[in-house]
Amino acid sequence: MTEISNKIRVMHVITRMDMGGSAQNTLLSCIGLAGKCRIMLVFGGSKESAMTDDERNRVEQGLSLARDKGVVTVRLDCLVRRIDPVKDMLAFFSLFRLMRRHRPDIVHTHTSKAGIIGRLAARAARVPQIIHTPHGHVFFGHFGTQASRFFLMAEKIVEPATDCIVALTNGEMADYLSLSLTAPEKMRVIHSGVDVADFSARRTDPSSAREALGLPANALVVGTVGWLLPIKGPDILMSAMEKVWKSREDIYLVYVGKGELEPILRGRAQKTGVCQKVVFAGWRKDVADVLSAFDIFVLSSRNEGMGRVIVEAMAAGKPVVASRVGGIPDLVKHGVNGFLVPPEDPEALGEEILRLAADPELRNAMGAAGKRLAPSYDISSMVEKLDVLYQEVVVNS
Repeated sequence: MTEISNKIRVMHVITRMDMGGSAQNTLLSCIGLAGKCRIMLVFGGSKESAMTDDERNRVEQGLSLARDKGVVTVRLDCLVRRIDPVKDMLAFFSLFRLMRRHRPDIVHTHTSKAGIIGRLAARAARVPQIIHTPHGHVFFGHFGTQASRFFLMAEKIVEPATDCIVALTNGEMADYLSLSLTAPEKMRVIHSGVDVADFSARRTDPSSAREALGLPANALVVGTVGWLLPIKGPDILMSAMEKVWKSREDIYLVYVGKGELEPILRGRAQKTGVCQKVVFAGWRKDVADVLSAFDIFVLSSRNEGMGRVIVEAMAAGKPVVASRVGGIPDLVKHGVNGFLVPPEDPEALGEEILRLAADPELRNAMGAAGKRLAPSYDISSMVEKLDVLYQEVVVNS
């Protein structure tokens, strides 16, 4: 790379460093850019994620790899996701001091809360260039009306302190522009990178993967991966499956992930008598293997910045049924590698699941199409685009 690339100092700021998509995207960006720039990663204590020991170990392994690559990591326990006036003020001054001490050429903030505090601190510290990646905005679907309005107002306040906003998809960029949150010339689309090769190489045959999940080897499996939170719509998927089971009793459902809706979903499965057809697998470190068990991948989100897990499913050769929200239409081409349905429409979701369940040739064709599309979202492409962006903004500052 060019000499200037090696000299650029970039500080990344995010609240939670857990197994969520935004945290993993940020960590992979830092690791990939470590050989091209001088990288510092500042993150919060992540206690809100309520990680298991296994998750915490995996996060620490990722941070250890980043440090081995030359990334400087700094943990600030006061940098939390929830609104906390005392901790938020402490986080602002802690970030300000770090920025004044290390003099980064660029501060790159990630997610809404870190984006607000981090950009204000960067402007106060007179950082030359400030970049923000929302990783899916929080202006609807995540919180109640009041909180959504607060974040919308806060985004408008900090926008003048922002030199560039990186959207993960064209859909996310369109939302920012439709809400008049920034000027088109300030926006750049850079997808969230996925280790496509890890998911493309089938390491476990479907029957073995199903057996490991306690499913019949010849089962037809619908599966999803992600937080069991309202924004991800796992309850919508359960409603859709309740309709599916009226026509096809031989289909099984697998949830990979955890969250506040898990006990509610378990209760619904118990109440409707389908416990034996629903598997709650929790967070898994072998998602690539688990995907081998799926015949159909579903993401029924109410809002979604991009949906990295869709790329993982595509790389694994799985047809996708997903909500037509946020950046998902960038990934799922309706009728090509999957089907798009209106958000919060379990009837439509169930119909498309049944259509794929009844047609193995269609499943294979859509899975193959997704596999061909997936390499466009590889980590290397994301890192290259970020490197180009950093060089451009530093040269033009």
